[in-house]
Amino acid sequence: MSLFWRIFVLNAVVLGTATALLLWAPVTVSVPVLLTEAVILLGGLAVMLVANAVLLRLGLAPLDRLTRLMTTVDLLRPGQRLPASGGGEVAELIRTFNAMLERLEHERATSSARALLAQEAERRRIAQELHDEVGQTMTAILLGLKRAADEAPQGLRHQLCEVQEITRESLDEVRHLVRRLRPGVLDDLGLVSALTSLTEDFATHTGLRVVRRFATDLPALAPETELVLYRVAQESLTNAARHADAERVTVGLRHDDGSVVLTVVDDGCGITVPREGAGIRGMRERALLAGGRLEISAAPRTGTQVQLTAPAPGRQP
Repeated sequence: MSLFWRIFVLNAVVLGTATALLLWAPVTVSVPVLLTEAVILLGGLAVMLVANAVLLRLGLAPLDRLTRLMTTVDLLRPGQRLPASGGGEVAELIRTFNAMLERLEHERATSSARALLAQEAERRRIAQELHDEVGQTMTAILLGLKRAADEAPQGLRHQLCEVQEITRESLDEVRHLVRRLRPGVLDDLGLVSALTSLTEDFATHTGLRVVRRFATDLPALAPETELVLYRVAQESLTNAARHADAERVTVGLRHDDGSVVLTVVDDGCGITVPREGAGIRGMRERALLAGGRLEISAAPRTGTQVQLTAPAPGRQP
């Protein structure tokens, strides 16, 4: 039944009921209208309006649900759909909207994947240039400063040693930046070794205690999935250091029913509603790249828990 006929039938039922009551009810209308008759007529009108509103609300309830979904839908949280049973214009509208959502989610996932892969390629290029050009240049400067300090007089040697130490610290920062841009250990030794290096480096630079809980039965993962898990862990640790005011962070990785589950839990101040900033939205986009699901919630001890569940089909032979 179309929306027009649905509304027409609902109004016809209400008006027909009111007409029947006027025809067969033992009520007459005088001229001028008596007070009791006016009260009865106004009461009947109120009942008719309420009945009409209730029936229209029931008849148009699918449109209300569709409107609420349209105002709250988020393409970074795929799978939000409305049931569209039966026929008629409303059911067809819901089915069309569901199909549009599916198409938009697919297009968003595809475009995000292209953007993230391009971003990773640019990270790799910049990291390679920093390592090959800046790193080697600063290493040559260190060697030159060492030779100059060895041959310089005693008064100048101390100043050269200070410059040498500053240059060494700058070189360490460049190497740290290179590891953050593109972790070579991820390509060479795999996800567990890369996460171990990441957490050790994080603990050294922030002073937070990091507990690792990595399962031993982890399956082989596709390189894209490993990169997504690594980046989500990296962003979660960064958020814990910047915003959580935590003292301890637990990083876990386990295999669960055909999926790999990454969890990052801190004991900080916790959150009530996750703020969808660039960091969290970036993690959601990366989760979609791996076909995974990202959940951010309050941890059992008032901290924050970030959990990414990604499928583990394994590497292609």
